[in-house]
Amino acid sequence: MIIVTTAGISPDALDRLIQHVEAAGLRAHVSRGEHRTIVGCIGDDGLLSEHGLTQLEGVECVMPVLKPYKLASREFSVGDTAIRLGDPADTVVGGREVVVMAGPCSVEGAGMMRDTALAVQRAGARLLRGGAFKPRSSPYAFQGMGEDGLKILADVRAETGMPVVTEVMDPRQVELVARYADVMQIGARNMQNFALLSEVGRVQRPVLLKRGLSGTITELLMAAEYIMAQGNADVMLCERGIRTYETATRNTMDVAAIPVLKRETHLPVIVDPSHAGGRAHLVTPLALAAVAAGADGLIVEVHPDPACAKSDGEQSLTFDVFAEMMRQVQAVARAVGRECAVGAAAGGWRREVTA
Repeated sequence: MIIVTTAGISPDALDRLIQHVEAAGLRAHVSRGEHRTIVGCIGDDGLLSEHGLTQLEGVECVMPVLKPYKLASREFSVGDTAIRLGDPADTVVGGREVVVMAGPCSVEGAGMMRDTALAVQRAGARLLRGGAFKPRSSPYAFQGMGEDGLKILADVRAETGMPVVTEVMDPRQVELVARYADVMQIGARNMQNFALLSEVGRVQRPVLLKRGLSGTITELLMAAEYIMAQGNADVMLCERGIRTYETATRNTMDVAAIPVLKRETHLPVIVDPSHAGGRAHLVTPLALAAVAAGADGLIVEVHPDPACAKSDGEQSLTFDVFAEMMRQVQAVARAVGRECAVGAAAGGWRREVTA
C-alpha cells in the first residue's frame, strides 16, 4: 500500500509514520515531492491497519497497490525519476531532454574508441556506449576485450568527459564493471538472471535494463523490481525489440511499450533502435518513432568502419549517418515538446526525482 501525507507534513510526523510502518515489519520507501510525500510500504501490508494509519498525524489517505511491482510502479513516486550523470551532473536521463548514448557494439581498441567518442560527442551524444564483455550466440565469435576494454573506456571518458555505459554479464563481474562504468547495462538475455539483477541492485551505479527477447512489459518491470528491492533505485528501462514471427527486421520494436511504460512506471524509458531493426537503414526511422512516442533516450550503435566491425556491423551507423540522425532526432524532439541533449558531460552520477 501507499500512504499519501498531507501538504506540509512536519519532519517529526513523517519520522513517526515511518517508525510505525517499520515497527509492523515492513520497509518504508519515501518519495518526496514539492507538495506531497508518499510513503510506500514494502512487505505484507496486511500487518498494518488502514484505520490505524489514517489516525496518525500527517496522513491524508491510504491506497492499495495491486500491481506485483511496487517500487517500480508510478504510484510509489510523486514524480518521474531522473538520473543525473556527469561532474558537474548536467546530463539528466528522464528529464526534458532526450539523451542519446552512442558507440560501437564492442570495444575493439583505444584508437577506434577515441575516434568514435569524439565523433558522436560532436553530433550531440551525451554518453559513450561500448561492450567490454559481449554475449554472443556462437562461442567462437568475438567475446570482447574484458578488463582491457573497460580500461580503454575509462581512458576515453577521462579525455572526452563522456560517461560510459557498458554491459555486465555475470554476478562475478559486477564489482569489476562498477569500478569503471557510470551505467551498468543488463542485456536482453539476462533480463531474468535474478542473481545478476540482485547483485547490481546492491551496487550504487545506475542500471540500463534491457527488455528480454520474449519478455512482457510486466516481466520487464518485475526485473526492475529485483534491482530496486536491493536498494538501487537508479534504473532505466530499455525497449530493444522483441522476438516475433517477423523476419524482415532483427526484432520487432514495440513502439506501444513506450507510452505503456510511461503510464505504468516513473522510471526513464530508453529505446535501442539498432537491435530492433538490425540493419543500419532502419535505425533512424525507428529512433524518430521512439522519440515521437515519448522515449527519454536512445542507445545507438556507431562504428568508424561498420564493414570491419567485430560485432553487429550491419546495424552500426557511420559517423556521418549518425550526425544526420541526430539532426532529425532534434527536430522531432522539439516537435513533441522535448529537447535533444547537445554537448558532453563528465563522469560521475547522482539521482533526482522531479515532481
